Amino acid sequence: MGSGSSAAPACDEENGYGVHYILIPTAAESTCKRRLFISILCTSLFLLTPIPFYLAHSNSTSNHLISRGPTEGVSEKAFLQRDSTSFTWTNQILTWQRTTFHFQPHRNWMNGPLYHKGWYHLFYQYNQDAAVWGNVSWGHAVSRDLIHWLHLPYAMVPDQSYDVNGVWTGSATILPDGRIVMLYTGDTGDFVQVQCVAFPANLSDPLLLEWVKHPSNPVLTPPPGILKKDFRDPTTAWLVPGSNKWRITIGSKVNKTGIALVYETTDFVEYELLDGYMHAVPGTGMWECIDFYPVSVDAGYALDTSANGPGIKHVLKVSLDDDKHDYYAIGTYDALANRWTPDDLALDVGIGLRYDYGEYYASKTFYDQNKKRRILWGWIRETDAESVDIIKGWASVQSIPRIVSIDPKTGANLLQWPVEEVEKLRGEVFELSDVMLEPGSMVPLHIGSSASQLDIEVSFEMEEASVEAAVVDAPHSGYKCSTSGGAASRGMLGPFGIVVLASKQLSELTPIYFYITKQPNGGIEYHFCADELRSSKALDVNRVVYGSSVPVLKGEKMTIRSLVDHSIVESFAQGGRSVITSRVYPTQATDVGIFLFNNATASGVRAAVKIWKMKSANIRDYIFTSDEVGEEVAWT
Repeated sequence: MGSGSSAAPACDEENGYGVHYILIPTAAESTCKRRLFISILCTSLFLLTPIPFYLAHSNSTSNHLISRGPTEGVSEKAFLQRDSTSFTWTNQILTWQRTTFHFQPHRNWMNGPLYHKGWYHLFYQYNQDAAVWGNVSWGHAVSRDLIHWLHLPYAMVPDQSYDVNGVWTGSATILPDGRIVMLYTGDTGDFVQVQCVAFPANLSDPLLLEWVKHPSNPVLTPPPGILKKDFRDPTTAWLVPGSNKWRITIGSKVNKTGIALVYETTDFVEYELLDGYMHAVPGTGMWECIDFYPVSVDAGYALDTSANGPGIKHVLKVSLDDDKHDYYAIGTYDALANRWTPDDLALDVGIGLRYDYGEYYASKTFYDQNKKRRILWGWIRETDAESVDIIKGWASVQSIPRIVSIDPKTGANLLQWPVEEVEKLRGEVFELSDVMLEPGSMVPLHIGSSASQLDIEVSFEMEEASVEAAVVDAPHSGYKCSTSGGAASRGMLGPFGIVVLASKQLSELTPIYFYITKQPNGGIEYHFCADELRSSKALDVNRVVYGSSVPVLKGEKMTIRSLVDHSIVESFAQGGRSVITSRVYPTQATDVGIFLFNNATASGVRAAVKIWKMKSANIRDYIFTSDEVGEEVAWT
């Protein structure tokens, strides 16, 4: 490991001191072809192990596969910008796009996670037939550490009248005696969304290979006033204090008001619909994939889903079908009245805070009783054309699992952070401190081979006096990442940050950055953004700027952690107060680089960075013996 100090002056074409930060180069432009070289000592080397890629054979039939989502009353969950591709994708580039340490199945389109007898279980919606939404079964995978995964046979398939059109989202509840109840939404032959229950056939089986659907299914049908396509995604159940009754909530809507219905049960077969709604927010539309769980205000550990009482808040999270984002709010749950109230009405669920300001949807938490933590899973969709998904033969991945907790410093937001197990994949490390980034500078970080698999931690500091002086002169900005024009738009105090997945000529790149602005009251506001506008030359991909404001408290440095895994970049600001997941599709991805930059006009920025190259996770099929008893295989 090495460290050093360096200043990055503005561009000097004659001497080649640096690279002026121009993020929208035209074909005729060439700025500072020589780059500042920063030498970094390395401690070790390793080989990046490629994951095998299986390209689907395209033909006239497969290229006309149609996603069934909208016709069945659920989210499209696919990006359908164009009917045909506008860029000729090569097998090499499509192979590069596949992630190496995010979970995804071998092929095709990608609910109720849990921990049981030493194994983490992930159940996910999976299309056995094609890389589009439809024909939904439950895929099943297990892991000892949430990073290396083994694919198991399907947990459930649509083989009954009540789920013939799909085994949809569900949630697991572990009862005090160790029994496991799985509630899920089935889609009937008439496209009615109903709730169903299933149990493990053999609770002593650590792999939970076989599941039995209850003969009473469906156990719930849409109640009066709820449309048949607006009743889905039951939550994990929680125990009513002082009783043997369990409650679940299910998302729906009445006109344009999103609502949370609550049912009560003692046996998970017979249910009573409670009066009114646990919560409702006008104008938010259909609530799907609801999650509801407690968080400790003071303690440094997570809580079982049934916890309630002093020192406990409750998080209500919904996935809004109208805009395909996951929103949450922190509030108080009155179990006696069955009402949840947000702490701040201005930040109510569906109109305030989001888990992730990028491509992140249909998320679900579970309580990990093994390590006393709450873990958040999210679904990362594709944002290229669906026709490309069909060609490459797969679509969508799961996010890196995140630990979620209340922010002890603010008390007003959650913190999300990658599970510690992902650090097992860290390999060769590069470290650089005290880098002075002058206005208009860009510093390449030479880490050897292509920077496609990285774990990056970087911090930035501006002198407080410089910030205050600049803010005095700065106009009120009304700045928003999404409408800012991206990292090429310069201001007095931003943007500055990192650039990942940058091509040699900087014709493709993805900046992750901060931007500081002046509020109407004269105060300072910090913004955290991810710019995809120049992430790809292809026209059949979604290219936008994501982001939000983020609290930076007095005395804190501005910090970013980014996990780069080929076509996915997950970025966490200020310890996870704000998170952005980017889905990018470079056309020149085989040799990409990483940079620090400061595109502000009025202040320098001091940076420190630490970069680990990441190994590939081991994700493969489980090996069974002839009697179908699982045989554990050592990780390699």
